[in-house]
Amino acid sequence: MAKFSLFPESASTIAGQVDGLFFFMIAVSTFFGLLVAGLVVFLSIRYRRRSDAVATDPPLLNSLRLEVAWTIIPFLISMVMFYWGASVYVTMARPPDDAEEIFVVGKQWMWKLQHIEGRREINELHVPVGQPIKLTMTSEDVIHSFYVPAFRIKADVVPGRYNTLWFEATKVGTYHLFCAEYCGTEHSKMIGSVYVMEPSDFQEWLSGGSGSAARSAAPVEVGRTLFAEKGCVTCHKAEGSMMGPSLVGIFGSERELAAGTRVVVDEDYLRESVLNPQAKIVAGYQPVMPTFAGQLDEEELLALVQYIKSLEPVDARDESAEAHAGQGEGNG
Repeated sequence: MAKFSLFPESASTIAGQVDGLFFFMIAVSTFFGLLVAGLVVFLSIRYRRRSDAVATDPPLLNSLRLEVAWTIIPFLISMVMFYWGASVYVTMARPPDDAEEIFVVGKQWMWKLQHIEGRREINELHVPVGQPIKLTMTSEDVIHSFYVPAFRIKADVVPGRYNTLWFEATKVGTYHLFCAEYCGTEHSKMIGSVYVMEPSDFQEWLSGGSGSAARSAAPVEVGRTLFAEKGCVTCHKAEGSMMGPSLVGIFGSERELAAGTRVVVDEDYLRESVLNPQAKIVAGYQPVMPTFAGQLDEEELLALVQYIKSLEPVDARDESAEAHAGQGEGNG
């Protein structure tokens, strides 16, 4: 019994908030459950059927104060739960700006993970303690669910779209990783481990190349190669062309579509544009882009999207500064 624990270890910054909300809801439910059960027993005895019941029972009277009390009090308690839960949800839904991105692809029956530097892992995830980690996740086949009990995080991994999840580990150690969505006959074998390391140890691990975490090219580099190999650069030039718009600085912006609506350029939009380019045509362009469905797997799609995200415009102020510097050197 020394190793028995009713709840998993708390090992992330969000775990305390999730536990606090959970225990509050358990306490409220327990209090009112016992109150109702006690009243049922008391009233069953107090108003049990007796021969003189008609003569001794007082008449039933309506009480406005009582009606208001048992309406307002549960309402206020439920609003506390709603606000608290919404606050925790918003915190979990917004990764910090300095979060390190890791790509996750679920597949029957394994987790494939890749760090932004290119390091790959299968059913294992190494992260530094104290560093926010953002997971960008998708599936190759069916719905999976990425679940780390010690971090109190869980999110569905859905084919055809990207879901994000983030955490910041607070304790060095090894923690269980599960698939929490039934995904086939060997669902129970889709398990893994999250290794939380000191930052120096993590950097040493990241620079190595042994074990199941094989080194490969960074996703941005893979995406750059695919962008050239698939002929994307022919139509999507940096300065734009008649065939396709420029993709430089496109991520995070709003684009006007031929249908008259506007769309925010995020990971899902870029993915859809590669696989189903006719779905959302940018205003001013013809639907001439071919589909690449079946030509790219999920890891290649992630790499291509990551490369497009990296295409940032040159800062005009930097160009002006360089021009002034060049002019100064010429005058000298």
